[in-house]
Amino acid sequence: MNASHRAREAGSFYGWLEDVSAQSSGATWKRHGMTTSVLVPSSLAREAEDRREATRKLGYVARAAAVFRVDRLTVYPDPDGAGKWEDGFVETVLRYAATPPHLRKEMWDKRDELEYVGVLPPLRVRSQTGSGSEGSGSLRQGIVTEVGADGRVRVNCGMQHPISLPVPADMDVEQGERVTVRVSSRRPVRAKLVDAPQSGFDVVAADLDAALSRDDAGLTIASSRYGEPVTSTRLGRLADRRDDEGGMTVAFGAPERGLPSILDVAPDAVEGDQTDDDPAGFDLWLNTVPNQGSEVVRTEEALFASLACLTLTE
Repeated sequence: MNASHRAREAGSFYGWLEDVSAQSSGATWKRHGMTTSVLVPSSLAREAEDRREATRKLGYVARAAAVFRVDRLTVYPDPDGAGKWEDGFVETVLRYAATPPHLRKEMWDKRDELEYVGVLPPLRVRSQTGSGSEGSGSLRQGIVTEVGADGRVRVNCGMQHPISLPVPADMDVEQGERVTVRVSSRRPVRAKLVDAPQSGFDVVAADLDAALSRDDAGLTIASSRYGEPVTSTRLGRLADRRDDEGGMTVAFGAPERGLPSILDVAPDAVEGDQTDDDPAGFDLWLNTVPNQGSEVVRTEEALFASLACLTLTE
């Protein structure tokens, strides 16, 4: 495939993602106290031919996390599936993608893993209030660049220059810390630090067992072609169970290494509902693309297919 063909293909795919984002941006399924977590392996980009293609693939994963309002994206180790990329490559690129564009220069130095981050699609993450990043009263993420002795700090939050803000009495901030700023006016600048959840998703590294045993893990789901096929009838019951559990954690495998291979679990041993003590520790094994027309569903494709149906409300 030549460069121009690849560019057209990427542009078409990004355009489709923008359409999905626009349709999902007003989604109201996420309720107070609900947590959505996604688990992907460190071998996620193992089949990519070069670093550029690996970075592009991770960009699709980040887009899926943003579109479906994932709270936490966890990279779990898969040493047996390690490819040509260095340790930490997947986590580093995903962390960079999750960083607001106006903070990237402040927070990231040059490194090999980030050589091709120019191919990452924009996430355009909505704030927790639903207001646009440029609107009046919008929430913006910032980074503290200087702490003064007068109870004020300078914060880079994407304005023309860092702005000086008073620190509320009930807050304690340090230089380099990420903070949330409510901007009520850009000209003249009127803003204040607020104790509010930051928009977007966190990227962390953790063992699979640790991620599944978190207090906020909720309903734990393994996405696999060997799982029980998802049907319209089953989705209603899933939504109720997800809400009762306070959210969900959905795990995915890697190219040519599905979750059964990574966990050393026999494919015929997995069940839709794990009624016994399964070593993998999942509540459910589900196939969210039951009639796939391709021999292989890529991980980034599986994320969109799975989250699109698992985040539905009745």
